[in-house]
Amino acid sequence: MDNCLFCRIVNKEIPADIVFENDSVMAFLDIHPTNKGHTLIVSKEHFENLAETEDSVASELMIVARRIAPEIVKAVGAEGFNLITNNGSAAGQVVMHTHLHVIPRFSDDGFKHWASKEVSKEEMAEIKNKIVSFLKE
Repeated sequence: MDNCLFCRIVNKEIPADIVFENDSVMAFLDIHPTNKGHTLIVSKEHFENLAETEDSVASELMIVARRIAPEIVKAVGAEGFNLITNNGSAAGQVVMHTHLHVIPRFSDDGFKHWASKEVSKEEMAEIKNKIVSFLKE
């Protein structure tokens, strides 16, 4: 897509602090990081989100995340990392191009996990059955 921010970065029309690149994906530092070292891993081919991404590219995103995340942690002296993808506006996706966030974590960084909600056993069973049936389609 011509005006997609990440496509423009992949095409090197916009500068980025690139930490990794191969034929399928590129990783660069996030310009609005949650923590130092926050890195985005993007598909070079434009897909709107992970659910729309070809299996081979989705696999490569995860392989690269597994490879670079420990090195990011070492580089910034973090104690761990989160691997996050947001799919759709309701999930917090801002740039509609497949990407993963590698967010280095520190025990005192203040970044909070999401709250849980109560779901009845009956609702859980109904949801499970719907998911299973959709997967069979």
